[in-house]
Amino acid sequence: MDNAEFRVWAHRIADRMADYYENIEEYPVKSNVKPGEILSQLPASPPAESEDMTQIMRDFESIIMPGITHWQSPNFFAYFPANGSYPSLLAEMLTASLGTQCMVWETSPAAAELEEMMMNWLKTMTGLPSGWDGVIQDTASTSTLAAILCAREKTTGYAVNDDGISGTETFRVYCSTETHSSVEKAVKIAGIGRKNLVKIPTDAQYRMDAGKLRTAIANDIASGFKPVCVVATLGTTGCTAVDPLKEIAAVCAETGVWLHVDAAYAGTALLLPEYRWMTEGIEQADSFVFNPHKWMFTNFDCSAYFVKNKEALLRTFEILPEYLKTGNRGLVNDYRDWGIPLGRRFRALKLWFVIRSYGVNQLQEKIREHIRLARWIEQQVMAHPDFEIMAPVPLSLVCFRYNPAHITGTNALNSINEMLMTKLNATGKIFLTHTKLNGKYTLRVSVAGTLTEQRHVESAWELIVETAASCTVG
Repeated sequence: MDNAEFRVWAHRIADRMADYYENIEEYPVKSNVKPGEILSQLPASPPAESEDMTQIMRDFESIIMPGITHWQSPNFFAYFPANGSYPSLLAEMLTASLGTQCMVWETSPAAAELEEMMMNWLKTMTGLPSGWDGVIQDTASTSTLAAILCAREKTTGYAVNDDGISGTETFRVYCSTETHSSVEKAVKIAGIGRKNLVKIPTDAQYRMDAGKLRTAIANDIASGFKPVCVVATLGTTGCTAVDPLKEIAAVCAETGVWLHVDAAYAGTALLLPEYRWMTEGIEQADSFVFNPHKWMFTNFDCSAYFVKNKEALLRTFEILPEYLKTGNRGLVNDYRDWGIPLGRRFRALKLWFVIRSYGVNQLQEKIREHIRLARWIEQQVMAHPDFEIMAPVPLSLVCFRYNPAHITGTNALNSINEMLMTKLNATGKIFLTHTKLNGKYTLRVSVAGTLTEQRHVESAWELIVETAASCTVG
């Protein structure tokens, strides 16, 4: 492909992208292909000769598109969002064109300095402590792993980095029973071991019980364990419970334990001053993460990770081989030292495009509207005799279940709600996911799509009620 042909296809694909968003509501939200269906249509061997782009795009439409679940659909209510937006897409196009490798300042000065300023903008926008430093990671899972590794090294005086895990360590990490699974994965990777992840019970609102955390840490210290890190969550994955940060921070301050705050989804709500109650006590935390790629209209991946003490982060990760030495060491941020990978994408560009294109005021308006739409669904559930709310609705996620009077017993209710979700997703009109709260099968409606409006949540609720009426258990 030469430049002339690239220009033709770049225009055609840009039109295809615009067509996709213009017609996105016509696609079934969740792909209903069978396992192996896409694989069976793909050649077992790569082509020996070049193939025409017309045929490649034809196969894209006939093979790939039927196997896509449409996360940007306004009828996507599953998981948490992985939002995109037009300005973010444009930035991603430029990022791909530049092919920038952003490992150190010298490899792309603009990328490093824009990233530094975007992290400062986010601190201002969310009310985080001004003295903190930030870096863009790929995901909150990576950010949490970085936090636990830093906590491990700080606890050991950075000895594990030098000497390795001896097998005699007695580390402990703490989180609630509702905390994201990435914490469990991180303790495995960090060599701490999943048996040393202590899951603290929650209260009636599914928030970590700070009193039980204090007791668990005290008992572990008395038994010879070394508490390394506590992970508090603002907006748990299952039901968006908000852990009592101030109380948890007090426990960590008393014991000198690293406090990491996971606000992957809910952190975007901190753009709203009325939601900064969630971060009361944040000044005592050691690290914090939220994902603009969830609820801030920035294409995946873009995870904003902040630390109180950047020296602890650098000391955990930096390595300086001869081939990466430059004359600017110490004068600039070489972000390869701020996390796990050496190679880094130019993620700051899309964040810059999004914040400038929307402006803080419009970002706030969209977030407030999503919260209002979730409250509307909550009101419909509460007003309907056959449905019930399963958890508080502090943000834009509604947890509920179908609970008609003629169905009794946890097992039967779990079965009928699982049936309801399966039927709803099979329609292609909406996509929901579930969790279990105290063993009860719970449907989740996450209202946070870039394109989601009142008419979409109204249609979704009508479909839920209509489909529920057709569900029976034997």
